[in-house]
Amino acid sequence: MRIFIAAVVTETNTFSPIPTGEPSFAERLLRRGDATRLTPSGGNVPLIEWRKRGEAEGHEIVESICAYAAPAGRTLEATYEKFKTAILEDLRAAMPVDAVLLFMHGAMVAHGYDDCEGDMAAAIRGVTGPKVPIGMELDLHCHLTETMRTACDVIITYKEYPHIDGALRAHEVYALTLAAARGEIRPVMAFHDCRMIDMWRTPVEPMKSFVAKMAACEGKDGVLSVSFGHGFPWGDVADVGAKMIVITDNDEPKAKRIAADFANEIFALRDQTHTAHDSVEKGIDFAVSANQGPIVLAEVADNAGGGAPSDSTFVLRRLVDRGIRDVAIGYFWDPIAVRFCAEAGEGAELSLRIGGKCGPVSGDPVDLTVRVRRVVDGHTQTGLSGATSAMGLTVWVEAQGIDIVLNTTRTQVFHPDGFTKLGIDLATKKIIVVKSTQHFYAGFAPIAADVRYIATAGSIAPNFESIPYTKLTKPYWPKVANPFA
Repeated sequence: MRIFIAAVVTETNTFSPIPTGEPSFAERLLRRGDATRLTPSGGNVPLIEWRKRGEAEGHEIVESICAYAAPAGRTLEATYEKFKTAILEDLRAAMPVDAVLLFMHGAMVAHGYDDCEGDMAAAIRGVTGPKVPIGMELDLHCHLTETMRTACDVIITYKEYPHIDGALRAHEVYALTLAAARGEIRPVMAFHDCRMIDMWRTPVEPMKSFVAKMAACEGKDGVLSVSFGHGFPWGDVADVGAKMIVITDNDEPKAKRIAADFANEIFALRDQTHTAHDSVEKGIDFAVSANQGPIVLAEVADNAGGGAPSDSTFVLRRLVDRGIRDVAIGYFWDPIAVRFCAEAGEGAELSLRIGGKCGPVSGDPVDLTVRVRRVVDGHTQTGLSGATSAMGLTVWVEAQGIDIVLNTTRTQVFHPDGFTKLGIDLATKKIIVVKSTQHFYAGFAPIAADVRYIATAGSIAPNFESIPYTKLTKPYWPKVANPFA
């Protein structure tokens, strides 16, 4: 078979002040035809798996664009259209193809395009015609639209948050799409709207059992796949919110029924699965009074992985004002401060203005006298599914008993090695503050005495009932107690 593969991946926070243009993709990953030959990173893991498996089975792989940008604001119209044009050009040149495999985020919004994934799939369908199966892998923080459902034959999202299963889901997309191409199955998909906007953390109960139940349902009685699209709350689009996806082998009523059953179950669990968030003061108080450390405080509202700047100072300001010591905090996206520290050099002492540079959601800058402890160009941390996550030029500075990590490539905290490879001993810390919502969990939970989630006034504050949507018309929980009334 001839298999066409491509990826255009970014998560769009429509409330973020940071634009997403072609340089944002080029900074992370932007290749045409050879991304599968590179080290695994955030954007190419599914494509690598598809090429590896396809070539092992004797298929021809035709690889097009692989574009990945860190989450931020809307993608520029010209940038998205350039990528789409390139993919369609490559697809036309490759025709006839037997299957198409796409990796996209599911919450990409461009100027003029609220549903980039649906638009891309529909455009590809226009080239392939109705008989070539199209499979799409999505992040679970996706907006699931009718255009996506009708244009694709197979849509599978990650099951886990943190997203530790990207490669595994890639193999599922591959297997079902190629089975459809061989005529062995006839996949049909049903979506069911859960009428909920929230964040679900799958490593803990009851979500852990819910995910296990989804997996247990697959491969039995004609059920091919079950996915829970959590939705991405900070996207002002009409289809924002959680939805179930069920794929069956040519049994649409069954797909609809099972999707509804899972949707009703997750709705019934809403109070148990909702994460409580401490205020900054309450989180710090808890950590200071704990008998054992380190206590990990997740600063969820300044998560670069949700489109936030990652330079807010709300937590740092209170740590300094309260004289709290034995703390590590990061990562602050502050290229200006990093340049000053790099120029001063390791061991230097200087007055430094940290953070607070991107607007009100970033707070006010914090002025400190710091000691530059380490400067590393091309620093990295371990990312999702073991991929490498770039941090750029990175510095570790110390001030008043607080170790602060500043970097030039905006990224959330994924793994402790972003700190420890600089020389920071996390085991000696009373508090570790991570600018992340949940992807830190797999790496930090094993070294933490406890994990707490704190809410600040950042770009992705977890106040789901008061997000200022303009395009969502349906009622949803938690804004409405019973959105199905």
